[in-house]
Formats: sequence, C-alpha cells, structure tokens
Amino acid sequence: MSKTIDTQGRGARIHHPNRFEKHHQEWEGEYLEHCRKEGVSADDNKTRYLFTDPKKIVNKVSSPDVGMSYSLNPYQGCEHGCIYCYARNSHEYWGLNAGLDFERTILVKRRAPQLLEDQLRARNWKAETIVLSGNTDCYQPAEKKFQLTRKCLEVFLKYQHPVGIITKNSLITRDMDLLEELNANHLITVNISKTTLEEKTRRLLEPRTTTIKKRLETVTRLRNAGIPVTVMIAPIIPGLNSHEILPLARAAKEAGATGIAYTVVRLNGALGTLFTDWAKKAMPDRASKILSQIKECHGGQLNDSRFGTRNKGEGVIATQIQHLIKLAQHKYFKDQKAVVLNKDDFQERRAHLLRNEGDQLSLF
Repeated sequence: MSKTIDTQGRGARIHHPNRFEKHHQEWEGEYLEHCRKEGVSADDNKTRYLFTDPKKIVNKVSSPDVGMSYSLNPYQGCEHGCIYCYARNSHEYWGLNAGLDFERTILVKRRAPQLLEDQLRARNWKAETIVLSGNTDCYQPAEKKFQLTRKCLEVFLKYQHPVGIITKNSLITRDMDLLEELNANHLITVNISKTTLEEKTRRLLEPRTTTIKKRLETVTRLRNAGIPVTVMIAPIIPGLNSHEILPLARAAKEAGATGIAYTVVRLNGALGTLFTDWAKKAMPDRASKILSQIKECHGGQLNDSRFGTRNKGEGVIATQIQHLIKLAQHKYFKDQKAVVLNKDDFQERRAHLLRNEGDQLSLF
C-alpha cells in the first residue's frame, strides 16, 4: 500500500513501496489527521543530497530505441519531478522508491568529471558521442550547487570529444562559453524536451522544470550561437498533450530548432501506479480517458517493454500520433537532417595531452 503525505511542489503524490525491499513503512490515518490538525507535516519535503562514488560513469546503452550508444549521468534521481519519467524505477536499485524519494533524494556522483577523463584516457576507448544524460536531467537544480555537468563539459572540450545533451532546464545557458567552444569544432548537439505549451499542464506534469517561455528562449539562444538543437516532443501522452503536436512543432520552429523527435509515454514498473494515482488526483475529470488511451497504445496495458514498439506504441491512436509527427516534420522541418559530430580529432588530441604529460614528468 502507498502512503499519502505532504507533496507540495512535487510530481508524485505518494511514496511507492520499493519492489526489492522486504519491509516498508506506512503511516496510519489517525497520525496523518493528527498532523493536519496540529498544522505540521508528517514528512520532510526538502531535497537532500547523498554523495556516491561509482567505479565508472560512462554507460554503454544497449537499447535500440533511444538513439545513443553511451550515456553519462552525473546525478541519480531528479528534482524536476516529472511524473512520467521512466528513470524513476532505477531509484529502487539504491534502496529508495520511485515516487517521492526519486524527487527528494538526489544521488550526486561527485567524481564524475575524473571518471569521465579516466574513460577518455583509456587506450581502448574510441570516440563515440556520449550523451548527458540518458537517465536524469544533467541540468536539474542540483547542478547549480555541484556543477558536475559543467566540469564534464570541460573534460570533453579538453579532449575534443563529441557530446550530446538532453535537458529541459534553461540552466544550460550558463555554460554557453563551453558550448560555443565545443560547437566551433562540431562536438556538441543539444536536445530540449518540451511536452506542452500550457503552463498549467507543465506545472502539474513537471513541477520543478523551467517554464515553457524559458525553454523556447533557450532554444533560440542556442541556435543564435549556431548550436544544433532538436526539440523533443516527449513524451506524448494521449488524451493529455497529443492535441498539441502541431502547435509544439510550430513553436519549436519559430524558436529556431533544427528538428523535432518524439516518444509515446509508457508506464513501466512503479510508474503505472504513480501515474494512475497522479492522474486521478491532478486531473480527475480526464484521468479515465488518459489512462484508457495510453493502454490503447500498448496492447491494453500501461506499458510495453518490447524493443521497436515500446517508445512509439501501436494501434489506431499511436498511428494517428505518428501521422501528426510526420505532418509536423513535413510542414516545419522539411530539411531536417541528422547531426554528425566530429570524432576525428579526439585520438590526436589525446595523444598530444598524454605526450605532454610524459614530457613534463621527464623533467623530474
């Protein structure tokens, strides 16, 4: 059973039991009522940070559906609180839950820049685009405090190594100096996620993300600097934002985006319970329709784990979405082309750096 607590400013409305834990905590209704009468919270709603020290930071991506070969996640968990986020389930491997823990307990991989440099210096490493981040947003609020993403970008620039960025936070513009230097040698591409043009919907879906206006301004600023930017219309949630596909594509074009991409929401693992609870509380008049249409895209279930269909869905509604995306691409991005990043300079640059280090050591 899930427990309902103070969730002001959060996406998830509940703690969801960790599937790997034998025991979990529940609060009795009498205690929660007592807290309400006393005007106190039954739970601390503040964000906390835990330092972790993984042995490696660059992960090989085996899924054919996500369009990347390697990813790097400086943080685990995400304060943005997007209720649909597939990364929520990964928090359970840390003994935490996919609900409120995912948003309020952020794991900080403090050695990420050094681990990245170790990876790039390895003799058997050949340049392949590494994406920040395949799991949680690399420019979430924690980045203001710890600056791990910026430090990683400095490493990519030092070694002239290609990097991709996926984010929905305007904080990326803080690092324009590094992004422009990377772009000067064709080493950077950026994907900005945008799910809606309605601010009320954004606050419900993604409570601690950058506003729609700020996101569009971010696209414009990046493009004015010549940096290739794709807008991710993701995820498309049937019955909730699927009617916005063409307006979103038009807004992306007007902001200067070089292309669009999309995914259809799938509610794997604990997400099914979390999203269902959220929909019934946040949008009680639309919850049934939204959940029904999501199921229609995934063979009657909230989730489909099959490669090739899980991110796009199938059936009548999924086909309609696909047709709308194709129409949007034809209307606004007829000349959209895949961005090819520079892999050619890395080996020579690495050799130069290692050779100079050898020369310096020989002096002593």
